[in-house]
Amino acid sequence: MSKYFDILVAGEINPDLILTGDVIPSFNQVEKLVDSARLVIGSSSAIFACGAARLGLKVAFTGICGTDIFGNFMVGELSKRGVDVSSVQADPKRETGLSVILSKSNDRAILTHIGSIGDLRSEDISDKLLHRSRHLHIASYYLQTALQPGLTDLFQRAHSFGLTTSLDTNWDPSGKWSGARELLPFCDIFLPNEKEAIAISQTRTMGQALKWLGERTNTLALKRGSKGALAWHDGRTTSSCTLRGTVIDTVGAGDTFDAGFVYGFLKGWAIEKTLCFATVCGSLSTQAAGGTEGQPTLEEAMMHVSLA
Repeated sequence: MSKYFDILVAGEINPDLILTGDVIPSFNQVEKLVDSARLVIGSSSAIFACGAARLGLKVAFTGICGTDIFGNFMVGELSKRGVDVSSVQADPKRETGLSVILSKSNDRAILTHIGSIGDLRSEDISDKLLHRSRHLHIASYYLQTALQPGLTDLFQRAHSFGLTTSLDTNWDPSGKWSGARELLPFCDIFLPNEKEAIAISQTRTMGQALKWLGERTNTLALKRGSKGALAWHDGRTTSSCTLRGTVIDTVGAGDTFDAGFVYGFLKGWAIEKTLCFATVCGSLSTQAAGGTEGQPTLEEAMMHVSLA
């Protein structure tokens, strides 16, 4: 069976309600006015999928949502952006999750209703779909609770069908940070940010985390926000700076970075070019509100690669 999809994303489905302005709430029944409220594509997995599709890759998405307004919104928006949603399970008995994002220019707080975010299981991902894909990406590991027990087997199954794999755990709301360390030998690309890397590796500094994680996975790309990114591959470190520009919204920047990094990996680029390209993609995504509006095309990103 031919490899029709470049990337299969197995992930969570939920929109983001983004509030901007003076978003720090005051209790005791105090009402405050914010500057804007927008319902946009949310979830790390979905934003990644849109970013990869925007770069020209063929992307399939599998996940679980409800048939409510939030689920219908997400499926429709993914489809509009060229993501194949034929493997999404829309269940009228489930509630689609929702994240409310209190967004400032350089930071954000996230309140999430879990809904069906954690319902996808490894056995829901068919061999047929894996056979048709080149690469498997997993995000929001700590929110996808039903997927966690079977993820090692899923990665091994994917490898047996010739797929490569990537993982971005995102933040662990429980603070336990367990499970991800055991997955590292089965990851071709591991994509944490700096705080996540330190927590998962149980080290004290970014340098210690880079070395500890890098020695346990094939390729490590570590996101550092405005400080750029680092990669560890073949025992050596590569760095890349962010682009200068006005930061409007950081939502989805890490996921768009991931899409750029996986793009370069699948194209067989050198690690230096791959990291630079990923950093450019993440930087450009911050110059528009929401997780997907600022995601660049391949041509738009390549214009800046030599400048990063």
